[in-house]
Amino acid sequence: MNPVIGLDISKGKSDGQVFLDKGQPFGHPFCFQHNQDGLMQFLDVITKVQIKAEKAPIVILESTGHYHQAVIQYLEEHGILFLVVNPLISHQAKKSSLRKVKTDAIDAFRLCELYYKEEFEDHKQRGVQLLNLRHLTRQSDSLTQMYVQVKLQFQAVLDQVFPDYRGIFGDLYSRVSLQLLKQFTTPTAFLVAGEANIAHAIACLCPSRSDRWADEKAILIMAAAANNPFQKVNYSSHLISLALYIDLLLQYQEHLSHLRSQIDALAEEIEAYQIIQSIPGIGGKIAATILSEIGEIHRFNHAKKLVAFAGIDPSVYASGKFTATTNRITKRGSKKLRHALYLAVLCGLRKTGSKRLREFYDKKRESGKPYRVALIACVNKLLHWIYALLVKQGSFVDLA
Repeated sequence: MNPVIGLDISKGKSDGQVFLDKGQPFGHPFCFQHNQDGLMQFLDVITKVQIKAEKAPIVILESTGHYHQAVIQYLEEHGILFLVVNPLISHQAKKSSLRKVKTDAIDAFRLCELYYKEEFEDHKQRGVQLLNLRHLTRQSDSLTQMYVQVKLQFQAVLDQVFPDYRGIFGDLYSRVSLQLLKQFTTPTAFLVAGEANIAHAIACLCPSRSDRWADEKAILIMAAAANNPFQKVNYSSHLISLALYIDLLLQYQEHLSHLRSQIDALAEEIEAYQIIQSIPGIGGKIAATILSEIGEIHRFNHAKKLVAFAGIDPSVYASGKFTATTNRITKRGSKKLRHALYLAVLCGLRKTGSKRLREFYDKKRESGKPYRVALIACVNKLLHWIYALLVKQGSFVDLA
């Protein structure tokens, strides 16, 4: 016998079906909650199947984001073999039936049938250190996106309150600039305070700069306030929004700074982090993202599998006498990895970047490849280099 248990994972619960062998369902569908009592019930089901089949069953389930993590951790703690299936594969298998039926129990049944049709590789467990790094880099990207949105909203309100304030400081979103604007808010408040008080406030907020610099900024602020088109703010809601956005910007800056320090500290403990950075154009942030998204390199026995994992392998379409000549990349892999590799290529093609990458790019352009096609070819080449470096544990050697 070749027993298998199919699990359809959902939020907080799972539905299951047992097969003793191909075409031999055993018992009725069952359901358990994702808590200790429910997981113990599931363990009892596994024990009964093992006694009946005289062989330990394999558990097959779909990858469902974070919902399946509780079940996987429990199975690992008890030494139970399991397979995690790509949802694209299981979705195609579910469509093989002519009947239009969709329930959680049926999905678990289909997963059992899929197990006997396909040959799956054993699930390769990810290291905790790289998973922690992946969680932190993804959290940093998510916070950065929210930070950018708040910056845009802040600019929209500032343009209706004090538009000329934008050019006074080199960085509008520096701590000095935001704290000063939070303290005075409107052009009228700046004019009432006077040049001396503004210069003193700037000096207190930025003690590392000279008093002369603070005086220069105060003069610029007074001139901009006197020439401001909105001498009176008619909408108090703008002032409320401005104060709110300033607080949010300062909080995001603090959280992002803390995340970056945590990412750097965690990445420095991994040897592959320094290996990836040996490629010109790849800095600390991009290297941490690439490393965390790839994970353990031994999960891929060939560079082409890593390319497919990143979703930059070309799609193929041919039917009858027709063969498509315009083939886009599949984009079925890690979106974060693709984006990090794309940024790495853009940095690598600069004058201070990789000479080998630049030579490869120029070769593609000279052969008539469009700009974006040549860039994706460079991404593919870069990923092959990264694979070779991580496997051989060596550093990148650029052209002289």
